[in-house]
Amino acid sequence: QARLLESGGGSVQAGGSLRLSCVASEVAYSNMAWFRQAPGQEREGVAAIYTMSGGTYYADSVKDRFTISQDNAKTTMYLQMNNLKPEDTAMYYCAARWGGGTWSLKSSYPSWGQGTQVTVSS
Repeated sequence: QARLLESGGGSVQAGGSLRLSCVASEVAYSNMAWFRQAPGQEREGVAAIYTMSGGTYYADSVKDRFTISQDNAKTTMYLQMNNLKPEDTAMYYCAARWGGGTWSLKSSYPSWGQGTQVTVSS
């Protein structure tokens, strides 16, 4: 399984920005994704990127505010988060998989990072 390491979380005020990074130990995966989990909530998909095509997918709640991308080596994935809202407060996790299917199906991702905390204050 790929080893994933997230970074870039922190505390910001509403309207601010943060950039998350996820470094993967290998590139033999079909897509990577960001998930988040707030206290007492289910872990939900935020965005995904397909390694070869560069295709991207977003949850409706973050469209037009968040941008997922990857570096040319396809070993690092980013999540640029703009116009952050208090409801974006959560632990953010990087995930990777080698199969297909619905991008936001968390059970289809065998590899997960430890998470990075994002806190947005009003």
